[in-house]
Amino acid sequence: MMTKLLKNPYLPAIVVAVIVLLIPLVVGSNFHIRMATMVFIFSVVVLGLNLLMGYAGQVSLGHAGFFILGAYSVALGPPLLGLNPWFSMLGGIVLTSILAFIIGRPILRLSGYHLAMATLAFGAIVYIFVTNEVDVTGGPDGMPVKRANLAVLGLTHLMSWYWLTGAFLVLAMFLLANLLESPTGRALRALHDSEVAAGVLGIDVARVKLIAFVISAALAALAGASLALLDGHITPVAGGILRSVELLTMTVVGGLGSLVGSIVGAAFLVLLPQMLTSFHDYEHAILGLLLVTIMVVLPRGIVPSLNALVRRWLA
Repeated sequence: MMTKLLKNPYLPAIVVAVIVLLIPLVVGSNFHIRMATMVFIFSVVVLGLNLLMGYAGQVSLGHAGFFILGAYSVALGPPLLGLNPWFSMLGGIVLTSILAFIIGRPILRLSGYHLAMATLAFGAIVYIFVTNEVDVTGGPDGMPVKRANLAVLGLTHLMSWYWLTGAFLVLAMFLLANLLESPTGRALRALHDSEVAAGVLGIDVARVKLIAFVISAALAALAGASLALLDGHITPVAGGILRSVELLTMTVVGGLGSLVGSIVGAAFLVLLPQMLTSFHDYEHAILGLLLVTIMVVLPRGIVPSLNALVRRWLA
């Protein structure tokens, strides 16, 4: 019975839902609630990126481009088109998904370093555009974002977004768990092992890679829009090249091919810098040293490596 429960693909999502419910009971300060909300937001991005990298085996260094497109959609929708922020968010996710579909068809024909460079170029183009179009995006200084009306049940703006982003995270985990248990999910696993072998088995390799790419882009846009609406302001820095590297690091550190690893990786990179602020000038050096140590000691990422160690210990 216990073994069957542990193998339930929806168990991680259920556990995360329980954690989301318990956090406000354990911590009460706005700072901790905001940190938890930031973890939820970045976990959503990393879940999508892990689907693309950990399951489909495709490298992306440009996901910050999709992230910033989602953010600027909610910033530009109300003043330019008179849209409600919620419709702006939905529109941004849809448009980002369409863009991912359009550019994904040619880009995903590449592989390895060539694919990484192509996605990096896409992210750089988006970053340069939002930085230089001062009249539209506000340039390097960014622009204000009209906050969505979310204060329900007497909750503050921050607490409202805590619950909403927590719901986004749990929903994304349920949807991805369902996807991975479907024929498409099995095709993704086969694709990760070998594209040639997957093609020989009759899998439409191009279609499966494109599905993973579009879903990951949509989740990145959702997270970007959530961050912009939470902060009420957005700048191009939120979608710079360093953000793409940060997202990639979260994915690898947490563990490729692990939904739980996506959350652990996001939490590690969001929370650890805050914990190291007391070291002042040495915090970046310590963070870098910890990342190197983790990759050496736990080469498959935190969650898969620890899972393998526990299985070996129990065997």
